[in-house]
Amino acid sequence: MQTTSPARSAHVIVIGNEKGGSGKSTTAMHLIVALMQAGKRVGVIDLDVRQGTLSRYLENRAGFAERQQVRLIAPTVYSVDLDDLAGLEDAIANGRATQDILLIDCPGADTPLSRRAHQDADTLITPLNDSFVDFDVLGTVDPDSLRVLKPSHYAEMVWDCRKRRAMARRPAIDWIVMRNRLSTLDARNKRDIGAVLLELGRRIGFRTAPGFSERVIFRELFLKGLTLLDLREAGAGLSVSHVAARQEVRALLTALQLEGVGSSASSAAATGTDG
Repeated sequence: MQTTSPARSAHVIVIGNEKGGSGKSTTAMHLIVALMQAGKRVGVIDLDVRQGTLSRYLENRAGFAERQQVRLIAPTVYSVDLDDLAGLEDAIANGRATQDILLIDCPGADTPLSRRAHQDADTLITPLNDSFVDFDVLGTVDPDSLRVLKPSHYAEMVWDCRKRRAMARRPAIDWIVMRNRLSTLDARNKRDIGAVLLELGRRIGFRTAPGFSERVIFRELFLKGLTLLDLREAGAGLSVSHVAARQEVRALLTALQLEGVGSSASSAAATGTDG
């Protein structure tokens, strides 16, 4: 008796935040390479057309590989024009049908395309600088009591996307707030932010994950289109800081709890091997 294999349906990861400078593209690029090193087929949609940081990152990567004559893994890129909602839906359908992971980088604004992408997210990652200056992307905090007064416009938008998914009988979005630029210097501030995130997470349904520390290396790597996981292939040495930063990538990958991405992927992310 002949059987047919089940249709492929990629896991959609959306990187979303309505505040610039939170590390969205750095997060996206490191996840792309880590997942590909783990043997996953990865497709990418950059909806931040005006800023285009992730697209430039990928262009820099291709340019570096050509100039240095080195082989660097690269994802499948699905191009979507500004305000082309039908084009986005086609790209998501194609990505779901042909990839294992489809990663969508959203603009720092509430747009119809961003809302559509959020609605399709299986996992939503919101990078957040570990500071009350940037906390308003999630909610308003009373300055004296540090109690959360109300969720932000962005949090309400995510809630609306969750309701639409529930009405369509689709699985709930796994929303992860990623604490970037963690500092070891201001322990009290970090503790206060952690407590407020815990309270708000219980109210509106997200969990937190450790992100990336403030490291000069991330800005330097962008110009070459590299990640911390590419340094051996690019012929660069590893410092103690590089090793520590790669452990942060490993911790994020583990925190995502993706099916079929376990210890081998985390190990590849930590060592920079292709798994």
